[in-house]
Amino acid sequence: MRSMSRWTTAVAGAALLLGCVSEPAASHSADAKRVLVFSKTAGFRHDSIAEGVAAVRQLGETSGFTVDATEDADAFTARNLRRYDAVVFLSTTGDVLDPAQQTAFEGYIRHGGGYAGIHAAADTEYDWEFYGGLVGAYFQSHPAIQPATVAVEDRAHPATSGLTARWERTDEWYDYRSNPRDRVHVLASLDEASYTGGTMNGDHPIAWCQTYRGGRAFYTGGGHTKEAFADPAFRRHLTGGILYAIGDVQADCRPENGYRPLFDGSSLEGWQQAGPGSFTLDDGTLTSTGGMGMLWYAGESFGSYSLKLDWKTSGDDNSGVFVGFPPSDDPWSAVNNGYEIQIDATDTPERTTGSVYGFQSADLGKRDRALNPPGEWNTYEIRVEGERLRVRLNGVQINDFTNTDPARSLREGHIGIQNHGADDQVSFRDVRIRELPAEGD
Repeated sequence: MRSMSRWTTAVAGAALLLGCVSEPAASHSADAKRVLVFSKTAGFRHDSIAEGVAAVRQLGETSGFTVDATEDADAFTARNLRRYDAVVFLSTTGDVLDPAQQTAFEGYIRHGGGYAGIHAAADTEYDWEFYGGLVGAYFQSHPAIQPATVAVEDRAHPATSGLTARWERTDEWYDYRSNPRDRVHVLASLDEASYTGGTMNGDHPIAWCQTYRGGRAFYTGGGHTKEAFADPAFRRHLTGGILYAIGDVQADCRPENGYRPLFDGSSLEGWQQAGPGSFTLDDGTLTSTGGMGMLWYAGESFGSYSLKLDWKTSGDDNSGVFVGFPPSDDPWSAVNNGYEIQIDATDTPERTTGSVYGFQSADLGKRDRALNPPGEWNTYEIRVEGERLRVRLNGVQINDFTNTDPARSLREGHIGIQNHGADDQVSFRDVRIRELPAEGD
């Protein structure tokens, strides 16, 4: 019942750079992640590219990845790309790779490579279907540079977890040829009422992530101006996106549609505290204090559903998510009648993070690879269908449990989050649910 640090796997030592890559960074450890920044243009050329390259180099220095930069498409060979954990397309435009280079890059992604697209990466390779799917959406048009409000939809992903829910910034705001929401996981969208010229009918994704054909992909529409790359908030946004692309942090990047909020960061309407202790609410985040008690959603009970919520520990902390219990002001009723999906990884396997507490351990290998360490956000999906309960951590299924206890049932019940004790501080954000067809419907 204790939170654990992420297990990491050393990456093989990087080989010497090919001559086509400019300005190799010196003196890096053999296990450092490596990123290639590619900024070739065959159309409009942004005058912020130099600032963008410099910014990514600086982010690498502070975040532990090596950065090489090139505008030479000859870098796109299978042998050379194997050296990199991610390739950043920085305001590329037009047709920048020939068929052989495209094939090499496709193979790189299919074998688990990472991609990060910045701004005009969406104005690139319109006739290459694979790339169109990877970037997520193609550029259509843009109004004049102006301030706008960015609505941060996912406050757990490392690219957006450090941002305010409403992010005010100035940039050149792209409209896209299609809305990618059904294909990607949207991290942030534009409030079209906050600026003039938006053409996406009020649903305007501007940053997203996805897993694609075996690889990881992140895209942000920001980054037109030189000033963007000096903005601390935008730099944090880029850092998190690149860290996701290289696989250094984990996130659930499956498309997410049809969920409704149970806790949206502002109101606890429908929630009740059972037992001692409580939760504090600050900046859209609930943090446990005291205990042992439980904050439970009394507004309604649920049968078949997908429950998602974001959580993080501050250190060696203990909490959990309860499901399938009857209404009660006694938190022990949830313990005795429901099931707890544990947050705490230094106990026995059936009582650690991802376990159905006391009943079934998570797949510890998958759990350890998916888990972000204390101080970073994680996302649970708890999917209940009939008596079957499945748990995903940052998009990876880590537990598949079926209730056979006649004294308990998952077919109907409430949900809650635990405040375990005075020494345990666990934070939660963005509790949301999507109801599923009942078994047999």
